[in-house]
Amino acid sequence: MIDRRAVASHLRLFESFGIQGVSRDTAWRHRDADSSPARIVMPPPPDLPAESAPSTVTDPGSALKALREEIGDCTRCVLHTQGRKQVVFGVGNPAAQLMFVGEAPGADEDAQGEPFVGRAGQLLTKIIEAIGLVRGDVYIANVIKCRPPGNRNPAPEEVSTCQPFLFRQIDIIRPRVIVALGTFAAHTLLGTDAPISRLRGRVHEFRGGSKLVPTFHPAFLLRSPDRKRDVWEDMKKVRALLAEHD
Repeated sequence: MIDRRAVASHLRLFESFGIQGVSRDTAWRHRDADSSPARIVMPPPPDLPAESAPSTVTDPGSALKALREEIGDCTRCVLHTQGRKQVVFGVGNPAAQLMFVGEAPGADEDAQGEPFVGRAGQLLTKIIEAIGLVRGDVYIANVIKCRPPGNRNPAPEEVSTCQPFLFRQIDIIRPRVIVALGTFAAHTLLGTDAPISRLRGRVHEFRGGSKLVPTFHPAFLLRSPDRKRDVWEDMKKVRALLAEHD
């Protein structure tokens, strides 16, 4: 017998995620992924075997604050000369079990000093809420801490300069699950140039024992809303991983 209350709850969750209606047709599951972002070769992540866990940080809030102070008004790459207003470090719960990693700040993020506050950020908030959390429960950061001019793709040298700070953020927070949002985040964290359309849908082991789930970037979903179902499938995996030890 169908549990109508469970079905109704599930449909409300779909609606909060922006999916209007469902289909029993399995064809959409087998669409090709020609609309995925182009492959971009990223530098490999810093050497640290996946089985080698970073030392535990007793006060992640203070450690993140110290790291932010170390970065300062960063001049380590050319981006500080190309119009960025400020460093966009990261925001959220220092002891978060779930961390989202995006690409780089946009205009809204550069103005406000917080990642994912524009249209893509509003969609990310809905995604977070769809799995029963709020933004304050998670931690959100980007690979690049400064906005590239015109929102162009980050250059490899910019990624390699900023990457160590991202990995230190991860080592401080030690989230149980990391969601890599889009091509740049997935390539940087996994050290691969495989297209995001092939990386998503799977759970990857990550340094320090975290589970890494790549998925499409919210900005991509704004252009290709038909891929929201794919992201929803990925986020169901995230929700299940978080529930494993609850």
